[in-house]
Amino acid sequence: MLRLYGRGFIALIAVLIATPVLSQAANFDTLTLSAGFPKQKGTAAGYTGGSFSLPSIANSDRNNKPCLGFGGSKTPDYIINLETDFPNLKVAVNSGNKDTTLVMRGPNNLILCGDDTGSSKDASVEATNLKAGKYEIWVGTIEAGKNWNYTLTVTE
Repeated sequence: MLRLYGRGFIALIAVLIATPVLSQAANFDTLTLSAGFPKQKGTAAGYTGGSFSLPSIANSDRNNKPCLGFGGSKTPDYIINLETDFPNLKVAVNSGNKDTTLVMRGPNNLILCGDDTGSSKDASVEATNLKAGKYEIWVGTIEAGKNWNYTLTVTE
């Protein structure tokens, strides 16, 4: 009996150690994209809300644009796995013109931040020369605790 207890304890320890790895999943969806991907593969839905400070991920991006807003948690809302390099990529939020923000973190700690897009209060980021790899996306709001549904769209 003592021998079985020891194995059970070891199994429990293994599960507890693996838990942080499991928590790295996205809050809403993981998108896996290759060059020429169909439109529907680059679309996902979600909702804002929370008080996690997005500037705690980064104060500004590679273009010195400030990272703003509040997201739901430290866990990214989306993970985008780029299977190929992309010369151009746009990630946009459509919440019906609510005041959204966006933070994107990629390989080599690449940071891109978005706020208002043109005359819209919805956020977007446009990037060039993105390398294949894992990109984490947080969608936030300019004010903490705002709950809005949105669609996230990734286009080439």
